[in-house]
Amino acid sequence: MTQNSNSHQPLIDYDVLFTTIEELVLQHSPSGVETEVDRLLMAKFQSLGVETWQDRAGNIIAKIEGQNSEKAVAITGHKDEIGAIVKSIENNGRIQVRRLGGSFPWIYGEGVVDIIGDRKTIHGILSFGSRHVSHESPQRAQQEDTPVVWEDSWVETKCTPEELEQAGIRPGSRVLVGKHRKKPFRLKDYIASYTLDNKASVAILLALAQYLKQPVVDVYLVASAKEEVGAIGALYFTQNQTLDALIALEICPLSPEYPIEEGATPVLLAQDSYGIYDEFLNQEIQQAAKKANTSIQYAAISGFGSDASIAMKFGHVARAACLGFPTQNTHGYEIAHLGAIANCIRILISYCQTNNE
Repeated sequence: MTQNSNSHQPLIDYDVLFTTIEELVLQHSPSGVETEVDRLLMAKFQSLGVETWQDRAGNIIAKIEGQNSEKAVAITGHKDEIGAIVKSIENNGRIQVRRLGGSFPWIYGEGVVDIIGDRKTIHGILSFGSRHVSHESPQRAQQEDTPVVWEDSWVETKCTPEELEQAGIRPGSRVLVGKHRKKPFRLKDYIASYTLDNKASVAILLALAQYLKQPVVDVYLVASAKEEVGAIGALYFTQNQTLDALIALEICPLSPEYPIEEGATPVLLAQDSYGIYDEFLNQEIQQAAKKANTSIQYAAISGFGSDASIAMKFGHVARAACLGFPTQNTHGYEIAHLGAIANCIRILISYCQTNNE
């Protein structure tokens, strides 16, 4: 448990936070087929007594009314995850798959995957071929100097085409790492798991729904849909809701090229691949962090985008920011400090309670 010296801030129990993230991670939610996690989120938000609904784009939205309802801010954490999508089905039951979002087959390795059909989820084995081969086999190159790509891999199901059809497996069906392989692991105060991007951020939204009371302005907590394939949910929401500011919650990649330190200090982005974030909004968040007695670090990164930067680039919001927690192995088996996730909660509570005062 981490204790906060600011009397207006809640105590964030790392064990409870870990359990919440674990529950979210174990609900499959590939982009566009997010029903499992949707059911869980609707139930959790409603149990906290906040107004909750799902819009036509698939976003789960919780609204906390503010003292001044003439203005509003939104905080997003996307609920969808990367994986693969079925391209074709062969007569022997093998399935050819391609990337869904920023996924790579070598991240998952050979092993069990879940194939989500229209009527049933079945299991298969992501396969790369045998190792005991000569130069005559294409798998030889993967052992020496060629990375494994989706075109060189396949999923073995040992099902007939008729059995796959009965399950509703077809081109477009989603494929994810097997649920039993997704169970998070605890390393002291760190959590290690697939899909911390962005289930950990959704856990932050749930904590805000629990702890945030009487914000200065209306606050929309948005578990956004289809972010990994173009921020589709966030673009729909921001097109239909007038906002003073949008803050996206995200992972933040740890890499030698960025001056980001791992640990419990969150990261505020100045820039990503879609453009610069609003400098004045960042200053407001920085001030909120100081009021919460929480440090913050800055970064400008590439190969990255968020609900906020994409929405601002397309003119849906005038001011956008991205607050993240340092993460190893992004878009893989990710590792993040529970303290950084907890400190994002503290900063945002401070921001929402002091914003525009």
